Order: sequence, then structure tokens, then C-alpha cells
Amino acid sequence: MKSINIKEKHLEFNQQWHPHRIAIVDNMQVLLAKLKGEFVWHSHEEEDELFQVVKGTLYMQFRGRTEIVKEGEIIVIPKGVEHNPVTKDGEEVHVLLFEKLTTAHTGNVTHEKTKTEYPSI
Repeated sequence: MKSINIKEKHLEFNQQWHPHRIAIVDNMQVLLAKLKGEFVWHSHEEEDELFQVVKGTLYMQFRGRTEIVKEGEIIVIPKGVEHNPVTKDGEEVHVLLFEKLTTAHTGNVTHEKTKTEYPSI
């Protein structure tokens, strides 16, 4: 049991849209990711997903609206809801994700950005 410095952990990798695992809590995983640009429209049929913005501003697109998630805020995406994370103006956004171990990166979609394994850091 040791404390984890989220900002320091974000410095350990550069890849965008590639989550890195920093902890496991029961059947849940805590991931860090760097986001820039637009991701992939997708949903997770069996799992909710929590995003916490550590640095920057995240624009979470839903069909018909966009929710702005600022630094220090969270958003929970309920299972089955189609969404697409986006950043604007070339900003790299740092996020913490909390989700089940079974959650597929791009949910019900296979895309060139899809990752099947998350490195532990």
C-alpha cells in the first residue's frame, strides 16, 4: 500500500488514447490516459465508465449534445450510452478512468485506436 501521485504517473508515458493501469480495486481498474483530438463513437453495453479530468477540458459528445468536463470534474457514462471523448484546439487532456476490468477500450466498436491491453505503471 503506497500513495500514487497521478501527475507523476502521467509523466511516465506519452501515448495518446492508450490507457495505463495504476491500480485495481476489487473488479475495477483505475487508468490514466492522455487524450488529444477526437476518439471513437462507442458504447459499453454492460459497464459504466467514470472520467475525471486531471488537466485540461474534455468535451464528451453524446448524440444530440456535448457535455463540457473541466479540470477537477468527473462525468459518469452509464452503460449503453453512446459517447465520444474529444479535446479542442490541440490541447492534450489528462484523465483518470475508473471502470470494470472487463470494459473494452472502444466498447462495441473495433477501430485502429482500439487497445486490448493496458500497461501497468
